Amino acid sequence: MTVDNLKAATVPTFYFIGVTTGKSSIMRVFPRWAEHLGLGDVPIVGIDCKHHDKPEVYRRVVAFLKQDTHSLGGLVTTHKIDLLRAARDMFDELDEYAELLGEVSSISKRNGRLRGHAKDPITSGLSMEAFLPADHWRRTAGELCLLGAGGSSLALTMYIMKQKPRSEWPARIVVTNRSTPRLEEMKQIHADINPGIAVEYHHCPDPLQNDEVVGRLAPGSMVVNATGLGKDAPGSPLTDAVRFPEDGLVWEFNYRGELVFLDQARAQQEQRRLTIEDGWVYFIHGWTRVIAEVFDIDIPTAGPEFDKLSEIAANAR
Repeated sequence: MTVDNLKAATVPTFYFIGVTTGKSSIMRVFPRWAEHLGLGDVPIVGIDCKHHDKPEVYRRVVAFLKQDTHSLGGLVTTHKIDLLRAARDMFDELDEYAELLGEVSSISKRNGRLRGHAKDPITSGLSMEAFLPADHWRRTAGELCLLGAGGSSLALTMYIMKQKPRSEWPARIVVTNRSTPRLEEMKQIHADINPGIAVEYHHCPDPLQNDEVVGRLAPGSMVVNATGLGKDAPGSPLTDAVRFPEDGLVWEFNYRGELVFLDQARAQQEQRRLTIEDGWVYFIHGWTRVIAEVFDIDIPTAGPEFDKLSEIAANAR
């Protein structure tokens, strides 16, 4: 649905606020997770907003969730920064990461209070640890290159800066973005939380400029597509002429869509000895952390129960 046809829920309802919510695997996965977790017959309803929609649109969504008795809360994607910027005054509580990042990915209620959480610093970290070899950064002196300076990219840097010891830092973090405001916002946040990791910020409005940045990375570096290109919009932040770092890791934050970035990496996988990961594990962690928050239940981040949820999701994918 859109903001123009929001209707009061008649039963406890969970929401997904995005752009093309009907295409997401969560619409098939959530009902099976709900059954497994004993949540009852709780429907998931998508609310689609335009990219960088009008502030009044986000305020209408937040007001609806806050005021509707049976609306329990939900997950926010794509609009995490814009939604909080437009409706910050409507939240009764924000967690530390929401305050630092200026975004919310989880909206929930407790005792009549509307709560906003930024879960990405946790979920991005859990997802990275799932495929990053132990002691990788120290062993390879590799660098981390983030294409895109939005909320997901900032969250991953926050996880590293606030959660990881010096021995588990990349040699350098390099961030590129098509416009400068998000780069400047990231710089300001890093100024407060960076414990000493070398960071470079590059304004790269042209994919060829991203190619140049990636081409200068050390062997063993990780390249991340955090732009949304390939899912929320067509294309890739790189051209087909890019040269990925030898023995590097390539991480596509998305798991659905055209995923041109993944195709570009796969074309060089054998020659450059690349380890390639899509956003599926990120999807699992992202949704389970929000579900745990909204429904106030414990969901492990590893072990047999997490593996079972991953299996259920894979079978419904």
